[in-house]
This record gives sequence, C-alpha cells and structure tokens, in this order.
Amino acid sequence: MRRCTISHVDHRYHDQVSLELASIVAAGLAAHPEWLALARNNLRRWSERNADAPSLLRCYAEWDKILDRPLDQIVATLLDPSDNGQRLRTNSPFAGVIAFEEVLDIKQRIRNEMKAAERIVDGPEIPPA
Repeated sequence: MRRCTISHVDHRYHDQVSLELASIVAAGLAAHPEWLALARNNLRRWSERNADAPSLLRCYAEWDKILDRPLDQIVATLLDPSDNGQRLRTNSPFAGVIAFEEVLDIKQRIRNEMKAAERIVDGPEIPPA
C-alpha cells in the first residue's frame, strides 16, 4: 500500500476538520441567525487587519457575497465537498461560533481516527530481511 506523505495527510486532516466544523455551523444556522452577524463582523475585522493581503481580501469579499444569499445556499456552500468548498472553508467567517473546547475535541478525534485508519490500511511494520 502507498503511504500518504505528511503534506497529503495534513491536507486531508485540515479538510476533514473544516468540513466537520462547517457541518455543525450548517446544522445550527437556521436556529442561530446571530451567527450571520458574527460572520459579517469577523469579515469586517479581518479585512481591516489584512488590508495589505489582496488574496485574503478577495476571499473575504467572496464570503460577504455568500452571506447575502438565502440560507439554503449558505448551507450548501458550507457543505460543498468540492475543491472550491474546501478553499472557502479555509477562511470560514464562522470562527467563534463553536466553543474552543469543542473544536479541540473534534480535532483530536479526527487525528485519532486518521491514525487508526492509517494503521489499518498500512498494517503492521515488517522489518527488512
């Protein structure tokens, strides 16, 4: 079996974490419309802080337009499994919606699941003859 490189595993890990966090946000967004205000405030603050980073400003502007869409479209964007969805989730404006401790728990669980899956896929180490 081909062993994943560290960078491949890192990307998989971050993509899985961001998708799980986005799933939690997506599931609660209808019941918590105040999360949209928090997201807009994050975008405003980040835009001021990163005024000299055009690529970040483009991403923030993209999210700002997404947040103006109907709720079902915002949810669809959060859950989009495509490369574009992954790209958007790397700068999700919903930071602060999920409690820090819960984020840490999710990250640890996913890390443990990935380590366990790697052991299952790769099997035991066989010493060279």
